[in-house]
Amino acid sequence: MQYDLNIKDLKIVVFDWDNTLAESRTALVYAVNQVLQEYGLQDWEIEKQKRNNALSFKDNFVNIFGKNAQKAYEKYRNIYLQNVSKLITAFPKTHSVLQFFKDHNISLMIMSNKERILLEYELPLLFNPKLFDNVVCGHEAIKDKPFAEHLFWTLKDVILPNDISPESVWVVGDSPQDSRCAQNAGAQAIRIGSSIWQDEDENIDDVWFFDSFVDFYDSLLLSNPK
Repeated sequence: MQYDLNIKDLKIVVFDWDNTLAESRTALVYAVNQVLQEYGLQDWEIEKQKRNNALSFKDNFVNIFGKNAQKAYEKYRNIYLQNVSKLITAFPKTHSVLQFFKDHNISLMIMSNKERILLEYELPLLFNPKLFDNVVCGHEAIKDKPFAEHLFWTLKDVILPNDISPESVWVVGDSPQDSRCAQNAGAQAIRIGSSIWQDEDENIDDVWFFDSFVDFYDSLLLSNPK
């Protein structure tokens, strides 16, 4: 489907991090499998079935590791930080999309359920952090995605909640959580690719779907000729 991505009234684009701007699933699976093995559990593809889809990856550790959740997460964090620089990548045309928005004076932000210590370490591995006017991580707002409060907190110094609209604010992510957060706050939901968790998709109206950043970039150029 071809969408009209006219940006004449667009002020802010908010991006999810994992599996949106960053292909970090490879690093995540590598690290969590090391921890699962240490605790005598099966690999991630099996254990992830215990997840609560409404919770972040970190908050799901209690569902997988039980009373060992805190220690297991600390082990995971250490392994992840030791290996992510060798495993993380950006998706094709991601940099072109970001530059397109910057060239049109549109503010860029990141809104992630991820722990800040991890995101701040890996962000400069892929992008110049100065590209982004704000970065908000998990547990920093009153509620995380999919609740609107996460987006309100991300935008709090730039735009009032009542001024958020599909024309003024876009939220780009890979999951139903991202889409619900956008729509709960009154913004335009945009989905790139498929969810990192392969969540069952819900029938959410008015979401713009793109197979990749390549398709997203091409649509931006088509909708906004020079």
